Amino acid sequence: MKNLWEAHGVNHLVATPYHHQTNGMVEKFNGTLGAMIRKFVNEHSNDWDLVLQQLLFAYRAVPHPSLGFSPFELVYGREVKGPLQLVKQQWEGFTPSPGTNILDFVTNLQNTLRTSLALARENLQDAQKEQKTWYDKHARERSFKVGDQVMVLKALQAHKMEASWEGPFTVQERLGAVNYLIAFPTSNRKPKVYHINSLKPFYSRELKVCQFTAQGGDDAEWPEGVYYEGKCAGGVEEVNLSMTLGRMQRQQIQELCTSYAPTFSATPGLTERAYHFIDTGNAHPIRVQPYRVSPQAKTAIEREIQDMLQMGVIRPSESAWASPVVLVPKPDGEIRFCVDYRKLNAVTRPDNYPMPRTDELLEKLGRAQFISTLDLTKGYWQVPLDESAKERSAFITHLGLYEFNVLPFGLRNAPATFQRLVDGLLAGLGEYAVAYLDDVAIFSDSWADHLEHLQKVLERIREAGLTVKAKKCQIGLNRVTYLGHQVGQGTISPLQAKVDAIQKWPVPKSKKQVQSFLGLAGYYRRFVPHYSQIAAPLTDLTKKKQPNAVQWTGKCQKAFNKLKATLMSDPVLRAPDFDKLFLVTTDASEHGVGAVLMQKGPDQEFHPVVFLSKKLSERESSWSVTEKECYAIVYALEKLRPYVWGRRFHLQTDHAALKWLHTVKETNKKLLRWSLALQDFDFDIQHISGASNKVADALSRESFPESTG
Repeated sequence: MKNLWEAHGVNHLVATPYHHQTNGMVEKFNGTLGAMIRKFVNEHSNDWDLVLQQLLFAYRAVPHPSLGFSPFELVYGREVKGPLQLVKQQWEGFTPSPGTNILDFVTNLQNTLRTSLALARENLQDAQKEQKTWYDKHARERSFKVGDQVMVLKALQAHKMEASWEGPFTVQERLGAVNYLIAFPTSNRKPKVYHINSLKPFYSRELKVCQFTAQGGDDAEWPEGVYYEGKCAGGVEEVNLSMTLGRMQRQQIQELCTSYAPTFSATPGLTERAYHFIDTGNAHPIRVQPYRVSPQAKTAIEREIQDMLQMGVIRPSESAWASPVVLVPKPDGEIRFCVDYRKLNAVTRPDNYPMPRTDELLEKLGRAQFISTLDLTKGYWQVPLDESAKERSAFITHLGLYEFNVLPFGLRNAPATFQRLVDGLLAGLGEYAVAYLDDVAIFSDSWADHLEHLQKVLERIREAGLTVKAKKCQIGLNRVTYLGHQVGQGTISPLQAKVDAIQKWPVPKSKKQVQSFLGLAGYYRRFVPHYSQIAAPLTDLTKKKQPNAVQWTGKCQKAFNKLKATLMSDPVLRAPDFDKLFLVTTDASEHGVGAVLMQKGPDQEFHPVVFLSKKLSERESSWSVTEKECYAIVYALEKLRPYVWGRRFHLQTDHAALKWLHTVKETNKKLLRWSLALQDFDFDIQHISGASNKVADALSRESFPESTG
């Protein structure tokens, strides 16, 4: 094969992801073709795939600015006979030359190609000189000396297509203008050659130590008795008191909390008021092999298991059941130890204990003048498991098999068990205390009553053997955020975020953005009288003859504002009805995600309840399509938790691959972690066409830049 290449003058180049010199031409072609497709999509978003051949024809037939010839001419030695070429020949009265013999044709073709290539090389050299002049204006020559310390861009062992900076390492030898031999003094690896684009200088930082002297803070206000024996992190001194309370009121609440100091703890308690059962019927034991994890993850698992063993949360097991473990990072930097119970949940019989109606809870809180909220410490871990349930809760790691003594996160029916516990805990106190899972709220009309009510609830919690997470407690507030609403002082109002996605919709700047907004508004046109007349100024902007950069007028702004106001009010936007089934639709675009919560109204049509949208960060924008679509679901359900948690609902997406989200394997760690994070929700995924998902699609593109060619 090598001799064949030499005989035909072929210069064989091997392109790999980490050789910068060899993939430039292919990447340039892909980028140009992608820009052409994006340009075409702005006008024909539904049938762009049908014109790929025409776009390739245009690419091959247009002269290259650097060479002066089209790719077709350099390959075939003549101009391509496209529509324009045929019209030009007809205008000029072109008469085709008579046929020639094969020998003359081949000779003429060789001469033409030889001349074309010579001219192309001259044109290319001129273009390269011009481009070099422009590049050198801002370019800076980089070089390293022998002995310099550098950082090296290396491929990750787990994901070969991803790279990270490692070092510092030492420059051992310079091999030409751009290549360096790098030594690894701290390891046994042999020196290796790296291109300068994979190197950057290492700068050592001086270690500076500053001394801080603690000043007397909020702890000084707490009575001395707060420092009870056995005090630990998460103690009562971390309770958040309302800034509107007077000095006497703050002193009274501090004395009350101090008398229940052991109840405020970061360590979960253990109640005997409830036990969790796992009814699997006649199902055979399910045993799943542990997932492969990195050495760092193994260290984290070992630490978590050791902590849980010390707290009595788990114990060694000999169960026939086994579920694998996954570590999920939390926003605050902590690690959430999760067990993949999806296969166990699939054979567990449901517990249909009713969840409280959110609207009834909010109605009680809305009339109060003083409100306090308590959050139980690791709520589930305070509920013990039945002996048979312990056996079924077993999980497997590289250290062996363990089983939970308490209710773990991710089990089916866990919300029902916990709600049954808190309902029993507050039995008889319903006139001034409510609970939605581990969120307990105490409300009163006067301060004296509030102190009494708070004391009674804390006494019930202490008697039950439960503990409260102090830093999440809010005491003595006039208004609080509870279950997605602002309540207190006689008012109940949904959070502004419910309609923020619509209210903050920016003025469209391109025809595509106008089409996106009209796609959202048009979905609810049957609820808007005279929709066509209202939207006419915006519809006119999308006509084929209109420019891509829209000319925004006063009429357009008036129609835009009126449609937004209509979407945020009755009869389009409706209050939630917790006796009816919820429907969540989600979608993702290149730069954002969107979702809408809907319900059927008396007219049997779906009405929106909440609109959601979020711009993706630069890192999130680089995710795959499937990961973005899955993240749209995770983001939506976390935001809609007060509406859908503990209730059966439907979820619709236009990404067919997510239908198997509940059974995703460990091949994609990100999707697996998200799938486990959704174990607490009871829903089924339905696939719909993109044309039927206009609302979520528009919200995902609402305020994000377009890619233009």
